[in-house]
Amino acid sequence: MIPKYYEFHNPVKINAGTEALETIPYELKLMNVSRPIIITDQGIVNAGLLKIVLDGFTDSNITIGAIYDNTPSDSSLETVNEITKIYKDNNCDSIIAVGGGSSIDTAKAVNIVISEGDSDIKKFMGVDRISKPQQPFIVIPTTSGTGSEVTVVAVIADKKNNIKMPFTSSLLLPKVAIIDPRMTMSLPAKITATTGMDALTHAIEAYTCLQKNPLSDSYAFTAIKLVIENIEETVKNGKNKDARFAMANASTMAGIAFSNSMVGAVHAIGHACGAVAHVHHGNAMAILLPYVMKYNMDVIENYYSEILLALAGPDIYAETPKDKRARKAIEIILLLNHKLNKLCGMPIKLSDAGVTEDQINDIAKAALNDGAMLPNPKDLNLEDIKTILKEAF
Repeated sequence: MIPKYYEFHNPVKINAGTEALETIPYELKLMNVSRPIIITDQGIVNAGLLKIVLDGFTDSNITIGAIYDNTPSDSSLETVNEITKIYKDNNCDSIIAVGGGSSIDTAKAVNIVISEGDSDIKKFMGVDRISKPQQPFIVIPTTSGTGSEVTVVAVIADKKNNIKMPFTSSLLLPKVAIIDPRMTMSLPAKITATTGMDALTHAIEAYTCLQKNPLSDSYAFTAIKLVIENIEETVKNGKNKDARFAMANASTMAGIAFSNSMVGAVHAIGHACGAVAHVHHGNAMAILLPYVMKYNMDVIENYYSEILLALAGPDIYAETPKDKRARKAIEIILLLNHKLNKLCGMPIKLSDAGVTEDQINDIAKAALNDGAMLPNPKDLNLEDIKTILKEAF
């Protein structure tokens, strides 16, 4: 059913392909800037990915104003302020983020401080608190999972107060996202698996949450299909450029989908697992997804039945009785988790990911207050969340 009202917004220009990186100087020229700062991390440098990016500037008239390559895995206010000073000291006029979610979120936060002209970034926490157009901004993702290159959200840690600060605004979207398979070729198998399952979760929750709409559905459905068709191959053979490119596209499409609908209880509980037990986000998504689907099934069985087509293909979809398609979809995801576990050791239970039984209550309490719980198609109370956690434990 089409909702009576919905909004869909995706102004990010996407340059995708095996030579997409070489378009960056041209894109900067179109934005009338020529002195970007590159924000990345040591893992990107050590993997040789920064060099690939820099090689794309050969014979261009672009000057790299500065490079910051020490972004931590859990970025903070201190990091944002440090980069902001470097940006100003080197007269930079634009930002290029190279990396996963942390580098991209850090770049978004730096952009807020510079564009707003206010060093107290806490003023801009929440939804639509940013008022000024941001500096020209290009994102080059190096994982196929977060979709941060097309999302309106950034999260930065306030380590002194031990809180995560969320920022949400369409102004945070980059001008250009560069989807180049060369940037994910060196991802280890386990990270390939967990980030891929993150993308799959984004897509499935986007397709089934309360704020779904026909446009987000189209992106989500295609993303599901691309992940299912390519995730095992990328884990087995990371040098398969076609499979890597497909997964990169899936991640971006899933990001567009959930930015225009939302996610749900998998993310709410997963965030809590990360906060309380420091479970890697992708691991949490993979583990929790089938159990939350099981809980939601009596409310949205029809949606799970529909995505079986993307998960299993037309033959299995056609031969599966209509009243068994939703359960079949859950079975396929459980089976996929077991396959990925055998291929690369990706955990399939919370206990394997470092959660202890005495943490379940704290995780459930944290999940109950997570904003991602609101668009979940079925209400959950504290006991419901505990039940899911125990099944996934």
